[in-house]
Amino acid sequence: MTLTTFALVRHGQTDWNAQRRLQGSTDIPLNDVGRGQARDAVAVLSAYEWDAVVSSPLGRAAETADLIAAGLGLSVSRRVPGLIERGYGKAEGLQDGPELNALRIPGGFEGAETEEATAARGLAALESLAEEYRGRRVLVVSHGTLIRLAMDRATGRTLPSVENAALNLAHHHPVDGWELELFNGEPLLAGVDA
Repeated sequence: MTLTTFALVRHGQTDWNAQRRLQGSTDIPLNDVGRGQARDAVAVLSAYEWDAVVSSPLGRAAETADLIAAGLGLSVSRRVPGLIERGYGKAEGLQDGPELNALRIPGGFEGAETEEATAARGLAALESLAEEYRGRRVLVVSHGTLIRLAMDRATGRTLPSVENAALNLAHHHPVDGWELELFNGEPLLAGVDA
């Protein structure tokens, strides 16, 4: 059995996260809280051995990955464009309210990447990494919606929001597919939605 193990970690907090603004693919940096979350994640992640660290190229994920990798005595192998957060179009930067509601359409927002397209793109990036690093352990730093939608699609579950810098531990088997062991740092029971 050739399992590839993934830590799927959402970046640390940004000012837009704190202000509850829709971030999407806008390149917003980490704030000091987010940097602290990245450093704190090292304690949990150090319980495992990692063969590679990769991240989304957006600054908040890249800096989170750099901080985690440094704390683990590793370096980031590369930035993977397929791991960028879902694009929300004109809704990016908005908070819940009339302006955002005016852009709502079934399944998202006007001009936004669809959930289906985001899930397919994110899962394709993860499966490519699973092929490249078959049988190894890969730490991936990406974005909440991308991780949630990709894992929804991979496992057939409906997952809640992904917390900043929490450990989501997944395993990929070339024949049997994906298994999600930990979500937001908590064990998942087989067949039970989070």
